[in-house]
Amino acid sequence: MVKRVAVIGAGASGLTAIKCCLDEGLEPTCFESSDDIGGLWRYTDTVEDGRASIYSSVITNTSKEMMCFSDFPMPEDFPNYLCHSRVLEYLRLYAAHFDLLRYIQFQTTVCSVRKGSDFSTTGQWEVVTEMDGKQESAIFYAVLVCSGHHIEPYVPLESLPGIERFKGQCYHSREYKGLGCPGKRVLVIGMGNSGADIAVELSHSAAQVYVSTRSGTWVVRHVGDHGIPMDILCLTRFCSWVQGWLPAAAATRMNEKKKNQWFDHKNYGLQPQNRSLSKEPVINDELPYHILCGHVVVKPSLTKFTETSAIFDDGTIENDIDLVIFATGYTTSFPFLDESIIKINNNQGCARCLP
Repeated sequence: MVKRVAVIGAGASGLTAIKCCLDEGLEPTCFESSDDIGGLWRYTDTVEDGRASIYSSVITNTSKEMMCFSDFPMPEDFPNYLCHSRVLEYLRLYAAHFDLLRYIQFQTTVCSVRKGSDFSTTGQWEVVTEMDGKQESAIFYAVLVCSGHHIEPYVPLESLPGIERFKGQCYHSREYKGLGCPGKRVLVIGMGNSGADIAVELSHSAAQVYVSTRSGTWVVRHVGDHGIPMDILCLTRFCSWVQGWLPAAAATRMNEKKKNQWFDHKNYGLQPQNRSLSKEPVINDELPYHILCGHVVVKPSLTKFTETSAIFDDGTIENDIDLVIFATGYTTSFPFLDESIIKINNNQGCARCLP
């Protein structure tokens, strides 16, 4: 008997999960809450409840050579780094090539996933879904959760005294779609890839952009030596061998020296508190230039807000702030899974399946 497998989400992970199930002789059924594939990479002009959201100017941080699926190279005429529409085009090509769309039920929301009544003997799962207001239940041999975690914004209001009195506008980076802010003074909280991208983009029209970073970050370029994508240069067997052969301290020093060859992070207020091999870098070619020109000003952690100002750990105050954007990441959440199945600890950034 062919074993049925439920796949939740039809983004990049969901599509490959369907393909892998078929390769293993399983029978996949993918449940997708929207009306199309693509997941994170399906850009919309508005923020939709229950699904990931990206800004219009987003570009991949990984080159097409490193990003493509091993069994389906990207077309040669695609650029090395892709905008969201090109990524979605690639996913459509992948789905069509392997005939995956017929295994997807669109506009179907997964309400719950729980162990079947005879789970102890069969290991089967009961999946309850809803479509057009009607709920259905089905039994599956396994469930693959491919819905991602870029859905529920994390906004640490409890650690920002005075934010309730702040009179300016506030929103999370999930809501950012590429809106200009002519003449405004903007504070971006968080120095991940989204925070850096948004800060650089807004600096073209805003009166001033500030970025608050709690622990600094390493910034690397998309374009490496001789115009070759940086990840192609760095993610090689030789580099992995060197890092594995060298003592950890020596590998870290070498990595940091390489990152500081482009610009000295300490001089730009970006020197990370964590060492280079334990912190994900920010991929942004323009950020150092905008910091050097004063278009973007790097600030330390926030201490508190007033009605119109932001006060930082070093005692500095920036007045007349019009807009605060929280680029503070996401809370991992799978509301259709009971805590008896998975235990999520967002304070430690992990999700652990329970036996």
